[in-house]
Amino acid sequence: MGGIFGVVSEGNCAKALFYGTDYHSHLGTENAGLAVWDEGFSHTIHSISEAQFKSRFVGDYKEMTGHMGIGAIDDDSPQPLIVRSKFGTYAIAATGLITNKDELTRNLLRNDDSFNEMAGGGVNGVELVAKLINRGESIVDGIIRMQRVIEGSVCLLLMTREGIYAARDRCGRFPLSIGKGICGAESTPSYVAASESSSFPNLGYALIRSLGPGEIVRLDINGIHVECPPGAEKHVCAFLWIYTGDPSSIYEGISVENARERCGRAMARNDRIEADFVTGVPDSGIGHAIGYAMESGLPYRRPLVKYTPGYGRSYTPPSQDIRDLVATMKLCAVRDVIQGSRMVVCDDSIVRGTQLKNYTIRKLWDNGAREIHVRPACPPLMFPCRYASSTRTISELASHRAIRALESERMNPIDEYLDHASDQYRKMVEWIRKDLDVTSLKYIHIEEMIAAIGLPEEQLCLFCWRGR
Repeated sequence: MGGIFGVVSEGNCAKALFYGTDYHSHLGTENAGLAVWDEGFSHTIHSISEAQFKSRFVGDYKEMTGHMGIGAIDDDSPQPLIVRSKFGTYAIAATGLITNKDELTRNLLRNDDSFNEMAGGGVNGVELVAKLINRGESIVDGIIRMQRVIEGSVCLLLMTREGIYAARDRCGRFPLSIGKGICGAESTPSYVAASESSSFPNLGYALIRSLGPGEIVRLDINGIHVECPPGAEKHVCAFLWIYTGDPSSIYEGISVENARERCGRAMARNDRIEADFVTGVPDSGIGHAIGYAMESGLPYRRPLVKYTPGYGRSYTPPSQDIRDLVATMKLCAVRDVIQGSRMVVCDDSIVRGTQLKNYTIRKLWDNGAREIHVRPACPPLMFPCRYASSTRTISELASHRAIRALESERMNPIDEYLDHASDQYRKMVEWIRKDLDVTSLKYIHIEEMIAAIGLPEEQLCLFCWRGR
């Protein structure tokens, strides 16, 4: 998914930029960068695949001076980039996924355009976004045109010498929030824009609002100027509240932590399991487990604790071997809590299932668990995301491994597996239960998840579960 952070201030913004960008470290593990304006652009980009953001950039930010800056943490494209264009020179950072990237690249090349930046052997997606913007009549017109031609989703920050443009993706699938506060030693007013509103409070910023779908604003020292009003169509990624979002963030006015607790309560209301305690797979399963414990009356305990230093999310790294390494090393078992216990284990989701099986469930059994009842806080994931680089292929999903195993002779319509009341759904869940080697497995129903989030169904993106 990635995260972006931008700040404008009358004083030096480098410290706020450094820490604000760092608060997006849970959204990426591969690339990061900072860019500032101080009578000219300067920027730095590093790989963070083998070192945390703070350790790679702490020396850089102390050498930076400027009253405006943007930063990014992303798995796909090294950024921010400095671009010379007919609009002048600007810095740009962007997050999201462009599914028609190759087609757009070919079209630009046929029109005698060229690309300088490469990422993973292909065109840098942020440079592609910049090339598309440069074809507009103005920066704002270019952003609007870019959003119309891409398939997927892009949120961006674009910094000129006049200010920072912040643009949310056309259907508002991913967040972009703006805030106002006091920054720097001179206590000068400043404005910020960020993927995660959780980056605001500790830096002295107050959340003003989330940008609407497709909305474009320009931040400068005089305030926030709306350059393009929000569109009417909104489909916010439901997974933000279930997993990807920081627990302290707020999207569309809805607290992530509260939504996760409501998911846990919903799971407990429809469960009749006898157990000794409830636990959550650290960290994103904890909120769901707390809600389950509150509703069920079972105590909350920690049979697994996360060794935080040096280990990020096992879901985020792009390669399976790195995901497996992180999953193995980051969770430490507490044998005295586990041995002889019956436990309800809440997790945010089951995507591939291999890490839950090999690095969580196996540790519980190996340390003497008596029963393990797994409760995911979202329905089975059935389709790979088209709007962010999370699940990449349908073959990765645990649900489709189950379907392939069950459909050895014929292929039932996929809709039969989407209906939690159908025989095919029950067979799929039972196959996953056996594959995970757990005592029981029960998913939350999609209607319960939607109610727990609290947005109207038509305002949520539910593609991962419904394929539309």
